[in-house]
Amino acid sequence: MNSKTNLLLSDLNEQLNFIDLEIDDTIKRCEKAIEIIVKSVQKLKILFLKEKFKNQEQEIDFFKNIKPKFTSKLVYYNIIYKIETKNPHGGERVVKKYLNNELDKLKRYFDNNLDFYKYYRTGNNYLDFKYFVRGNFDVKLTIDSFFFEVDHNFSTSHDFKVAKILAHDLIQVYLEDKLLAISNKGLKEKSQHNHNAKLTWTAPKVALIELLYALQSEKVFNNGTTDLKEIAEYLENIFNVDLGQYRRTFLEIRVRKTERTKFLNTLKDTLEKRMNNSDEPI
Repeated sequence: MNSKTNLLLSDLNEQLNFIDLEIDDTIKRCEKAIEIIVKSVQKLKILFLKEKFKNQEQEIDFFKNIKPKFTSKLVYYNIIYKIETKNPHGGERVVKKYLNNELDKLKRYFDNNLDFYKYYRTGNNYLDFKYFVRGNFDVKLTIDSFFFEVDHNFSTSHDFKVAKILAHDLIQVYLEDKLLAISNKGLKEKSQHNHNAKLTWTAPKVALIELLYALQSEKVFNNGTTDLKEIAEYLENIFNVDLGQYRRTFLEIRVRKTERTKFLNTLKDTLEKRMNNSDEPI
């Protein structure tokens, strides 16, 4: 079964990596991610229900180590979706307060489940037969209320808690990065040159990364002596955009199954249409 679930997880990660590249809008990206993950979890459930476990250890391994890798992604994107849709349209102080409140929610969940956090983080297993075996729940072991409403053929009392631990780690990083970006924004603006008009790149970042590599490959700057990092920083500055891990993104572009130069092809088609339209202003 592990080989099948590993393949399913690999496919899920590939799809999520793809939408991370193609969809810059966080809310839309979360919506698409949730749709993809729900389908993947359904496939996982079908695989699981067909499986005949040889012993209890295999069942524990599934609910402790395998299923949470899928459901933690669902928790992550769902919470990020809620955070972004409720994000206040206010000044820096208002947004910081909101994000810090979200961090406080994570801490409260941690405090309320401290015993299980310690148990899971330290690699203990002496209660696995209660935490990760179906039908062996113990109400004294801090069970979330929703557990009594789920499909008990595909859930234990604590597999979802593991998923939340994994997801909360990533959500904490997400929130802290957003707070850091707000703090650094003022410093970055001061360090940039003043321009009469500031242009902001509003197309997907992956499109600008395509353009970045095309320009550098064509050696259009300083007779080809300018390296990739210099060009990337210049584009980030003039277009007011953070390209992030653009080298990693380029690797993802290279392995696209179709249309690796999607943005460049679109540029060519759009320009030709404009040239062919005599009424279009020059």
